[in-house]
Amino acid sequence: MPSKRCICVVLLLGWSMAFAAIGKETAVDNYRTYCTQCHGVDGNGKGINIRDMSVQPRDHTDAKAMSGRSDDTIFKTIKEGGPSIDKSVLMPPWGDTFSDEEIHDLVAHLRKLCNCSFGKEP
Repeated sequence: MPSKRCICVVLLLGWSMAFAAIGKETAVDNYRTYCTQCHGVDGNGKGINIRDMSVQPRDHTDAKAMSGRSDDTIFKTIKEGGPSIDKSVLMPPWGDTFSDEEIHDLVAHLRKLCNCSFGKEP
């Protein structure tokens, strides 16, 4: 019969993992919080800030344009900002905000929005 101590440890570990999973923001959450102001709720590049922008944000639903960007390029753009790939200075670097894992998750989310992959349109 398992000891009370063992059962308590297992329960505490289970609860800790459950609470950690609840607190973790998903790529959808991060996109909604940090990206929609410029890129729009649907990712179509029509966020509420566009009227004040000299360069229009990327339409993440445009499969033709997005399939021309590698995952590495998208990752670098998110992490280091637009100027890192000779694009707009209006795209800020998010490397201090997101972990590499969160940026990879955002890249995967963008691939879902465009329904495409690098070099392949739907």
